[in-house]
Amino acid sequence: MSSTNTVIFDLGGVLIDWNPRHLYRKIFKSEDEIEWFLQNVCTSEWNEKQDAGRSFEEATHELLVKFPEHEMAIRAWYDRWEETIIGPLPETVAILKELFELKKYRIYALTNWSEQTFPWALNNFGFLHWFEGIVVSGIEKTRKPYPEFYQILLDRYAIDPAKAVFIDDVLRNILGGEAVGIKGIHFQSPALLREDLKKMNILY
Repeated sequence: MSSTNTVIFDLGGVLIDWNPRHLYRKIFKSEDEIEWFLQNVCTSEWNEKQDAGRSFEEATHELLVKFPEHEMAIRAWYDRWEETIIGPLPETVAILKELFELKKYRIYALTNWSEQTFPWALNNFGFLHWFEGIVVSGIEKTRKPYPEFYQILLDRYAIDPAKAVFIDDVLRNILGGEAVGIKGIHFQSPALLREDLKKMNILY
């Protein structure tokens, strides 16, 4: 028997196929150009500030001042934001559905996501309504891997971290959860996730 009573999912990269490369493959001619742009202009560090609550307008202005020659590509990040998402990751959604239908576990989501774009996700992915609760970084003005973000989820829904497991595709986010006592599964593929959940006696 598993002592786990709560399963917490990340969204982007686990249940939803979000990747800025999906958009920038339509804008740049080569993967090298895309990588340079994402490493030097629209970086993950820059994007994380929006996940923590900064507005798109402020974020875009910051980069236009520094890189005016890349105005079109910079503005595309938000003007064409929906093109960074291809759709759900169906095999992981199938695992979520199994857990939901078992009625045995409390199921939550903890996501680094901008407050300005998250309503679009809620309108476009019905499975997001299977969760008992979703904690969104842009609304809370903090994000993974900071301990206070995980603590918001634990406190708001009276979750015992010792009885919870957290699934995320970013290792530092798993380590952030472990720092507040939540067991982690580093998501690498739906098949491996299913194996991990079976080893933990969460799925059979």
